[in-house]
Amino acid sequence: MPEGLAHSQHDAPPPVPGRLRLNVTSDPANLAGVRHACEAFCVKCGLTQAAAGEVGLCVNEAMANVTRHAYSGATDKPVEVMGWCDADGVHISVRDWGSGEVPRMRSKRDPLTPGGLGLVCLRELLDDVVYAPQPDGMLLTMTRLKS
Repeated sequence: MPEGLAHSQHDAPPPVPGRLRLNVTSDPANLAGVRHACEAFCVKCGLTQAAAGEVGLCVNEAMANVTRHAYSGATDKPVEVMGWCDADGVHISVRDWGSGEVPRMRSKRDPLTPGGLGLVCLRELLDDVVYAPQPDGMLLTMTRLKS
């Protein structure tokens, strides 16, 4: 800051709560812990408790889909969850080393048939969802904007 200029607390950007990085396995026993860590991170980044809960639900669904689809039910495979925030919102990525297939949204979903709700949650509760196939798996990045 140039000499002679006063620094005001009102001019300072809010502190960044850091980043979130979790390395877990595809075991469903890890879902609750990852969800709670993501929700707490979202609140630190400035989302409301309700918005953080919706992001947590989406992370939970994404991880369940990794186990079910990318890893064909295997519970001992690696999953990396990373979070960061900026002035616009919160970003959470889920990285797997599975099949690398982009999930397809069914055009019509029978509400009495199990499955498919995870993608509906992601589409309805998040502002942006990007599936980026990797040479050895998938990188899903989910964004929830601050309102």
